[in-house]
Amino acid sequence: MKPEPEDEPPQQQQLEAKPRRLYQAWKGNNIFLCGGRLIFGPDAASLLLTTFLIISPTIIFCYQMKAKFHHSSSTGQQNMHQAAVLIVIITTIVDLVFLFMTSARDPGIVPRNTRAPPEADELLLGSNTPSMDWSDGRTPRMRFRRTKDVVVNGFMVKVKFCETCLRYRPPRSSHCSICNNCVHKFDHHCPWVGQCIGLRNYRYFFLFIATSTFLCIFVFIFAWLSVYSQMEDNGGSMWMALRKEAYSFALIIYTSIVVWFVGGLTVFHLYLIGTNQTTYENFRYHYDKKDNPYRKRTAENFAEVFFTKIPPPVTNFRSWVGEGALEAGFYTPYIGLDVTSPREKIDLDRENKEVLLGGVQIPTVLQNIDYGSFEDSSEDKNRIWGEKTVHFPSAWAQGNEGAGTSATATAACNDETSEDDLNEIDSPNITSTQASAEANTEPPGEGDAIKKVIVQTELTNLQKI
Repeated sequence: MKPEPEDEPPQQQQLEAKPRRLYQAWKGNNIFLCGGRLIFGPDAASLLLTTFLIISPTIIFCYQMKAKFHHSSSTGQQNMHQAAVLIVIITTIVDLVFLFMTSARDPGIVPRNTRAPPEADELLLGSNTPSMDWSDGRTPRMRFRRTKDVVVNGFMVKVKFCETCLRYRPPRSSHCSICNNCVHKFDHHCPWVGQCIGLRNYRYFFLFIATSTFLCIFVFIFAWLSVYSQMEDNGGSMWMALRKEAYSFALIIYTSIVVWFVGGLTVFHLYLIGTNQTTYENFRYHYDKKDNPYRKRTAENFAEVFFTKIPPPVTNFRSWVGEGALEAGFYTPYIGLDVTSPREKIDLDRENKEVLLGGVQIPTVLQNIDYGSFEDSSEDKNRIWGEKTVHFPSAWAQGNEGAGTSATATAACNDETSEDDLNEIDSPNITSTQASAEANTEPPGEGDAIKKVIVQTELTNLQKI
């Protein structure tokens, strides 16, 4: 006999039952450091490349200015070189600080839900309007409105339902496919900082690109001044000056290339700030060509970005989560709980069992068909009975006799199906919708036979696909 396993020590049980912090169970693609205090994107490794592209020209510039300082004879030139080095070093440090604050900060991540909110479960079948777009959710048998209308500053704005976060996104929010999060006032995902740009880090992102632009222009000007002074010492020869000022020539080429990117980006975001747009809104909704519900006066738009208090994070990633804490309400972080209701679990168990009809296994997609939706109203039935109807051919009815098809339905199909009708039904272009509409014309009492015929039709269409 095998010895019975010993009970686990209490300390190990306590460790297994110990609750985790939210950042440890978060379903997004973020990278958390320092106990969830620092939040990076999944491509945070690009920060190393960005930092290298900032520090490298700074080191080259400082080395060149130091060499010129020792070769300078006048005190004025020495002071100018010292001031240039000091300005470049301070600007580089500030630039790196803005880069770090942009990348390591929560951009405004929207909390996830453990289940869809109550308003997402409203089944208003039969009352659809052009502004309603219905969709199937990832939760089995859940239907929700893909969009709904909200009023913002007197304008009607559509907000979308996020199937990943299981909630309607707040206005100006969007879901980042790279970070796998919904972000407040989503601007874009910047690969150079490895983070989404949103409500809480947009200010630092703009300051980062503006500082980078200033640094490029400053180094570019001083590199040309060094080349110009060398031209005067060599009789105005540009070629000789560039040969002796190789570092300055390299800095001129590098900064002239980089400034087109960061400078152009800075000018573009100045336009976005002045019109109170985000990059996503500018490309997606084209607010520059139509009314912008968020636009204010230019001064107010700039004050909103630079002089308003940054709101605190909505999601506290250092909060403790446990079994009981996750059932508190709808707007709780989604950390992998089963979002199916007990009734849905029963339905899922039924789907796992084989369903046979006439010895043929019925696919799951056909088992989930709501055959009640094929039933017509009393007015439709009275109208249909007054017209000539087309029934399924006798060959299909005879083939289903072993599966329980009634003799009455078979005889009705044989009597009422004409040769032309058979040719029309046998054509490969017939669709399941037509078959379902024809099935509605069967007299009452033959519902079971008609359902089996519909299933056979769906099977035939699936085999053709």
